[in-house]
Amino acid sequence: MINKQSIWLLTLFSLILVLSVYYITMPSEFLANTTNEVSKKDEETVKVKQSEVISTLKVENEEEREEKITELQTILTSETSTSEEKNNAYEELKTLNILKGKEEEISAKITEQYNVENFVKINNDQIRVVIIKDKHDTKLANEIMNLVQESFDTKMYISVKFQK
Repeated sequence: MINKQSIWLLTLFSLILVLSVYYITMPSEFLANTTNEVSKKDEETVKVKQSEVISTLKVENEEEREEKITELQTILTSETSTSEEKNNAYEELKTLNILKGKEEEISAKITEQYNVENFVKINNDQIRVVIIKDKHDTKLANEIMNLVQESFDTKMYISVKFQK
């Protein structure tokens, strides 16, 4: 026979289950409406158009990187490649992914702190930063160089170029 404790436990468990399902399903609708409202406001208030120069640089960099990744994946999947070649290719793939993440991180920091369009490319110990701004500002360039250097433990050779 079922006693009162079992009934209470079953009732509370059912209530918790129903509330959990409701909680899980509710935020998706709520967030979708909130996100749409925020994106509409952002579109109205800030109409940032990415520069053609930055777009071109990003496309070129991405094409170059994709070509290198394809080459490395060919080495990894090749049956004639030695294990040492495969290990080197794998390590280089990891390095490429790390560099891509680092470039995006630095670019986001520059955009956040200085509110300028930029492009960052890392090649070994050289970092090239392209800033879209009409006026060449040595103080801004120096601050950006310091910001970029903070992201690395070793000394990097950083160049900052201004484009219109």
